[in-house]
Amino acid sequence: MNYFLPPYPERPREPLPLPTAIRMARRNFLGVFEEKCFEYEFFSIRILNRLAFVCNSPDTVARAFITLHDSFERKTPQMRYALAPLIGDGLFISDGAVWKQRRRIVAPIVHASRLSSFAPTMVEAAAETAERWARLPAQTEIDALREMATLTAEIICRTIFGPRLGAEHATEIIASFSAYQREVHHLDLAYMLGIPDWLPRFQSRSARRAARRIIAVLDHIIQLCEERLASGEPSMMRLLLEARDPDTGGALDRTALRNEAAVIFMAGHETTANSLAWTWFLLSQAGDAEERLHAELSAVLGSRLPTLDDVPRLVFTRAVFEEALRLYPPVPLLGRQAMRDEVIHDRPIPAGSLLAVVPWLLHRNKRLWGLPDHFVPERFLPENAALRQRYSYVPFSVGPRVCAGQAFGLTEAILCLATLAQRSRLRLVPGTVVEPIGRLSLRPGERLPMRVEPRG
Repeated sequence: MNYFLPPYPERPREPLPLPTAIRMARRNFLGVFEEKCFEYEFFSIRILNRLAFVCNSPDTVARAFITLHDSFERKTPQMRYALAPLIGDGLFISDGAVWKQRRRIVAPIVHASRLSSFAPTMVEAAAETAERWARLPAQTEIDALREMATLTAEIICRTIFGPRLGAEHATEIIASFSAYQREVHHLDLAYMLGIPDWLPRFQSRSARRAARRIIAVLDHIIQLCEERLASGEPSMMRLLLEARDPDTGGALDRTALRNEAAVIFMAGHETTANSLAWTWFLLSQAGDAEERLHAELSAVLGSRLPTLDDVPRLVFTRAVFEEALRLYPPVPLLGRQAMRDEVIHDRPIPAGSLLAVVPWLLHRNKRLWGLPDHFVPERFLPENAALRQRYSYVPFSVGPRVCAGQAFGLTEAILCLATLAQRSRLRLVPGTVVEPIGRLSLRPGERLPMRVEPRG
């Protein structure tokens, strides 16, 4: 079978000179990795006054993120500075006692055991999008990235917070988050120069403005939630308000509540939206996979909408999405800061060093994957599970800091993909150049122009 080879940034044959690498990292850090990096198991680079180590094999990933978790618990300074204006000390960037307390409180809110109450709302929102697409004139051009961001933002708002987000607020928060990502970078030059963590970092006026717009929408959502709570209407937000630390009995204060609500909203819509957009692009270029997906939907669902009970039977639908996550991991770099001296692969890791698991590299490692750069959904079918090494695939991270919403995101994606693909197929607008851009998340550029075609 001829498998589709999707686009990726050009890979240098040799390591880039430092000034060139810094410029590339600030534009699109995916382009800094030379071809050999996709074969290494563990390697290090010096960036100005700091050492950075990359774990790129199952055993080094497990050692860093599981065995030595306490030594590499802390997120990198750049990630903390980039996200603090949006989520404060939220779960995604907190560490130590704060992280442990928030994890105990927040994780049960999005646990897999609650999917039975989430799934109908996911399908409802996806069906509304499918209906809207069906009313569009033939060959109407849409921005698939924005469409998926709008859909997932609406789902996270309805499932977790209760009220509908609405088109106006969805547009505002999606545009603001895109603008914010354009202004922040994966490389904190101040840290690389050896400047202490506690010194504040500069943020551009446009980044601060985008952050204020995002926070305004989130505050509006929380206000709506509080009004619903006062009227006695149920929502998952009530669980967050009523949640108590099982060890101390403590509740979240107002600031912590807002920060964790921001984490849930951002994590719940941005990463899934990007991955769904990538899935539509891949299907549009891989006719055999698209036909097999449609055949499965017809066999399992017929003409009815999917339910949570259908998810285990939609094995190829899930395989398509998981392969999209492999090729285009939503968070392409999982960075940590060494809190004490450690050793990995007989290499000393001094305290203060940067350590990273880079799913962009790991998921395309030539020693771990056949046809590593090709779109091969079959590799994720149940009968092929034994061919994958544990910890070679980490789109949701791994270890104690694994994404608490992993089951939520996977179920949401499968149900949305099934609901929409029942009625429509998307085609890339001719002449469109798709380039993966690695910033806080991995996006197909600023937009993904596609045309909606009805399925017969």
